[in-house]
Amino acid sequence: SLRRDLMLQQLSSAVTDSGIVSQAAARQAAQLQAERREVSEYLVPAAQFHSQVKVTPEQVGAFYESNRGRFRVPEQARVEYLVLNSDALQAREQPSADDVKAWFDSHLDQFQVKEQRQASHILIAVKQGATAAERAKATEKAEQILARLRKSPAGFADLAKKESDDPGSAPKGGDVGYFSRGMMVKAFDDAVFRLKLNETSGLVESDFGHHIIRLTGIKPGKTRSLEEAQPDIELELKKQRAGKKFAESAEAFSNLVYEQTDSLKPAAEKFGLAIQKSDWITRESAQAPALQNAKLLAAIFGDDAVKNRRNTEAIETSPGNIVSAHVVEHKPAAIRSLEEVRGDIVKELTRNEALALARKQALALIEKLRKGGDAAVRFGVARTISREDPKGVKPQGLAAAFRADRSKLPSYEGVEQPDGYMILRVSRVVDPTLDEAKHKNIQVELARAEGSREFQAFVASLRASEDVQIYKDALLKK
Repeated sequence: SLRRDLMLQQLSSAVTDSGIVSQAAARQAAQLQAERREVSEYLVPAAQFHSQVKVTPEQVGAFYESNRGRFRVPEQARVEYLVLNSDALQAREQPSADDVKAWFDSHLDQFQVKEQRQASHILIAVKQGATAAERAKATEKAEQILARLRKSPAGFADLAKKESDDPGSAPKGGDVGYFSRGMMVKAFDDAVFRLKLNETSGLVESDFGHHIIRLTGIKPGKTRSLEEAQPDIELELKKQRAGKKFAESAEAFSNLVYEQTDSLKPAAEKFGLAIQKSDWITRESAQAPALQNAKLLAAIFGDDAVKNRRNTEAIETSPGNIVSAHVVEHKPAAIRSLEEVRGDIVKELTRNEALALARKQALALIEKLRKGGDAAVRFGVARTISREDPKGVKPQGLAAAFRADRSKLPSYEGVEQPDGYMILRVSRVVDPTLDEAKHKNIQVELARAEGSREFQAFVASLRASEDVQIYKDALLKK
């Protein structure tokens, strides 16, 4: 399997990495991306045409008949439900003092805090495979530094900064911080835990080279007291007991809601649970988080629950949560009547017609402006925008602004908006100074995109040459 995957990766890379884009094309793309345009806007609002629109009953009826699917109300149900929750069971558990003491005594090792020591060191590195001469030279240097420290112990930090080959600790005067036994390489570890506070070692050899170590701090080990450990022990015991109780209760809960299928009350009384009630829910969603589970929703809308009004099976909706529901009210899927939606249809038809009138007027204004006529249009404050920095201009407006003919300035374009039709005036074009690094990055991105297109074409050619039928509908269902 791994061999096959590697072969496929090599094949994919061989094609996708072969994408080539010329420097001229990349430069042109970089210039287009960084080009800036000074743009001002004027909106022809649709609202001003609302009073001109007259929607007839025939138009409303035709719209309703051709868009009936939009007025479909999905199947709905309201349910009562119970949630058996491991956290709730845990909250009910209260270990006794004897239980806590017994657990503490049998797990003393978990409450021991190891001794920690802080050390500083100077490392004279010896690389792997060093010759005898190189090792001797490193040893000589380490001995010279050690001799200097013997004469002036207070200069340890300064010497570490100047002479140590450890890039992590040298800037900090050789300090490697606090650590417990076993966290460092053995030779270093053994040396540190033999030293007395503020004592400096001789040369300590490890795989990294020669160390000169000073012990700078000690945090003694200790064992947490029973009082200190009590909250953690109680929590652990609660988790253990609740986990065991939940496993036992889950089976009994499942059996009870199945056996007493016409009501959740027996299970609620036995396990001390509150019966909760939902708002209207559908097959796809429920507001209550406990009900938002595909398997549970399918059970709620199953024939057994809807027609026979039986409890659903107990379903684990998430780790530590088991839910059973009982349908108390059900509404089948239906189409809202024309009278119910008439007002909404009138509003939509009015808005659409008003938008069409706004578009018609705006296009007439654009035509007049392009011919140099006075269209009495008051544009807003001009903004200098680019494809990289649109300054709040929406994507459709941005596309229109850069679609405008730059050879005839000012240039005008239009774009439909939710509340009207926007006229854009491009009054100035600023060509960028080409950034060579950016040009190269864009060339790489374009080459990758070209390689990806070539690979897709290659795969398409393979599919075309093979007698294989792919059932896309079946794939979408998975």
